[in-house]
Order: sequence, then structure tokens, then C-alpha cells
Amino acid sequence: MHHDSDHPEAREPGYRAWMPSAPIRPTGAGSVDISGYPGRLIAIEGTDAAGRSTQIALLREWLETQGYGVLHTGQTRGRLAGNGLRKAKRGTTLGQLTLDLFYATDFADRLENEVLPALRAGFVVLTDRYVSSVLARSVVRGMDEAWLRDVYSFAPQPHLVCYLRVDANSLIPRVLGRGKFDYWESGLDFQEERDLYASFDRYQRRLLKVFDELCDHGGFEVIDANRGIDRVFSDLKERITAVTSAMRTTGK
Repeated sequence: MHHDSDHPEAREPGYRAWMPSAPIRPTGAGSVDISGYPGRLIAIEGTDAAGRSTQIALLREWLETQGYGVLHTGQTRGRLAGNGLRKAKRGTTLGQLTLDLFYATDFADRLENEVLPALRAGFVVLTDRYVSSVLARSVVRGMDEAWLRDVYSFAPQPHLVCYLRVDANSLIPRVLGRGKFDYWESGLDFQEERDLYASFDRYQRRLLKVFDELCDHGGFEVIDANRGIDRVFSDLKERITAVTSAMRTTGK
């Protein structure tokens, strides 16, 4: 008789990836170990308007010209919860606890169905934001950091986390340049500021403070994103090359 434990990956700790012959059961034993997978997981972190989308688009094209398969993923893009989460945010009716669990569901779905299969296939996975963004955005809203870390304890440690750091004074012109302040990125869901500009400025400064604290303990590669696109891109390529070059030399 076949048992789940007979599968070579059945004892993998944490929230395991999709396996065609066995159901998925979290063990609660810790994060998923991706050290043996041939691919590389690279997270691009940063606040709104830090330039993440622009840099990821450039990185994807550059990596593909280098011969790598690339998967690009990000928050609210999962099939299971992504659409519902986007609708919920438009309605602005959910409490923070529910939103956090919604985000965690989306994250787990993308990890199971996109990220881990791509890493097993030898892809470079570029993720627009990762666990640190969830922590930062929820902590400033009063959620317990220890609880959040426990919720995401199954998340694998990326091979590289690049934090695009931009100061608050540089963020405001960028946001105005694209036409409007975002409701959530202005902290209007929990701050008491009546002025939209003041609320955005206050929220982003609070967010940057939490990100800086996370950087002190998270081993991030901090990239100065106050500079032009080309200089930021050059720094990112240097950091990523150090990670992906091992894929060619070791066969991983």
C-alpha cells in the first residue's frame, strides 16, 4: 500500500510544493528547504514607487538574454486568492487580521503552484515583494510581528533579498508624477490624517522605519533607489550575478 511518507519529499518541512502523487500537508516544522533545488529565488523589496516593477522588468529581460528561464511573481497574483484579494481591497471593508490571512493564502498558493515548481525546474524566480513587505505593512498597522512571522514560518529563505531603499522626500514627486496617491499606500485605512498628502508622507516614513529595522536583522542587500534607473539596475545585476553564477558552475 502506498503511503504519503513513502514519497521522497513527504518529509520536507513546512508548506510543501505541489506533488502529483501526494496531498499537501503542512507539518509546522519550519520553512521549506530550497537549498537542493537548481533554481534561485530572488526577492525585490521596497516601498511603493521605489521602482520595483521597472527594475524587475529590466532584470527579467537581462536574465533571459543570459539564457536563464525566469518566473516573475508578486502579491495578489495567485489563482486561488488573488482576484478576491484585489476585490476586497477595492471595497476597503475587511479588517487587518482578515487581510493578513488573505495575503498569506495568496502567498501559499503562489509558493505551491508557481515558485517551488519553477525552482525545481531550474528557473530564476523574481518576486515583487516578499514576506518582509507583509511584515512592514502590517506592523505599522498594529499587527503583532511575532504572530505574522509564525503565519509565514513556512516561507523559504530567498537566495537573495534586494531592498530598494528610497527616502520619503523622493517618493512624493514620483507618486505625483504618476497622477495620484493610492488609498492603501497612503495609510488612509488606519491613520487619522484628513489631508491625503500628509497621510501619505506620514505612512511612508513609518513604513521606511520598519523596513530599516528589518534590514538590520534580515541580511538584505540595500540598494540606493534614490538614484537613476540605470545605476540601480547596474547594482542589482552585480548582486544577482553573484547568486546566479553558481548555477552554471555547480549545475544547480
